[in-house]
Amino acid sequence: MRDISRRGMIGLGAGATAALGLAACGTAQLDGPSRGGGSKSGRPGVPKATARPIGDGSTSFTGKQPNQPKSPEPLEPGETLPQFVIFSWDGAGEVGTGLFDRFLELAKDHDAHMTFFLSGLYLLPESKKRMYLPPNNPRGASDIGYLTDEHIRSTLKLVRRAWLDGHEIGTHFNGHFCAGSGTVANWTSAQWRSEIDQAKSFVKEWRTNTGWTDLPALPFDYEKELVGGRTPCLLGQNNLLPTAKELGWRYDASSPGGRQRWPQKNQGLWDFPLQAMPFPGHRFEVLSMDYNILANQSVNTTRAPSYNYPAWRTQAAQSYIAGFKRAYKTNRAPFFIGNHFEEWNGGIYMDAVEEAFKHIAREKEEGADVRLVSFRQFTDWLDVQKPEVLAKLQSLDVGQQPAGGWKSYLGGQAA
Repeated sequence: MRDISRRGMIGLGAGATAALGLAACGTAQLDGPSRGGGSKSGRPGVPKATARPIGDGSTSFTGKQPNQPKSPEPLEPGETLPQFVIFSWDGAGEVGTGLFDRFLELAKDHDAHMTFFLSGLYLLPESKKRMYLPPNNPRGASDIGYLTDEHIRSTLKLVRRAWLDGHEIGTHFNGHFCAGSGTVANWTSAQWRSEIDQAKSFVKEWRTNTGWTDLPALPFDYEKELVGGRTPCLLGQNNLLPTAKELGWRYDASSPGGRQRWPQKNQGLWDFPLQAMPFPGHRFEVLSMDYNILANQSVNTTRAPSYNYPAWRTQAAQSYIAGFKRAYKTNRAPFFIGNHFEEWNGGIYMDAVEEAFKHIAREKEEGADVRLVSFRQFTDWLDVQKPEVLAKLQSLDVGQQPAGGWKSYLGGQAA
């Protein structure tokens, strides 16, 4: 994919308004790796519990997910807050670039967890594409490419490994429609229900749809695993939320234009938006996603002249790091970072997010209470906190330090 204009993105270009209003891009055919397979050193390759096949055996119940952090507890009065950082990936498919594997290894090296928003179509062979009935679009249509059989097989292996390593498998839905009459921005709640049901079926019935019997089942019950997602281009959240709540989802990460503040609920679900973060060299801020940084650097192309790459790579990495530092030194708001497995502008955004990840991980390894977790794990933590504590956290503005320090600020929140 040489440019991104065909996706119908809005607000391309620099400036504060554009930076805060840009829609996120889908993975198209720019996702992750070829080195799939079981877990490596220190991580179990299979769950300890005996697997119980579900449906056609595409998925299975294997007991509690391994490699999870200890159960969260309510903050003690006066306790200093941890700094949560959530890295997430839209699409989460594999097309031979090695990126899925690269970031699984990075997470393992630093005892971190992430969220992978899997596009359901990435497990459906193109020969079966007419099984997909996208709302307001022709049968089998998709604005992202179907994967080859080889890449579907690798995606299955890597999704399996990701779950066993303790990561979350969410959804990025299916066809990624961002423009025209069929855009997800116009879908009704009932149409979102159809899209979700199909996304789940492609995961739960990949064995039937492919005919393959030589790959192991995905080791989770997707009906229970799936508790949140991110919509294509950050569009359509308002009509999605009633359906998501009905399905028992716990959060949604589709909101654009968020700020680095403590999240609140929207229609009963935790709302985890992409956040405006500092953008070195500019007075305006940029959303915390690779696509939005690209759109403010090379505007409408993913292959700009290479002489720009070193400076842009540094700018992107420093933007993530600045967002982390601002939160960590002030209100400790969770920092949400979204990405795609892509090679835009020579892969500089993947290098930038790895640099930022390592910077944040070093803080943790040097003793800071920094927690690199998935959205689901962060939701678990939020749900055990006292309402009065959350209310005080939510009252802090971007870059605002707690009055008198955390001990004083939260000291009165005993039973």
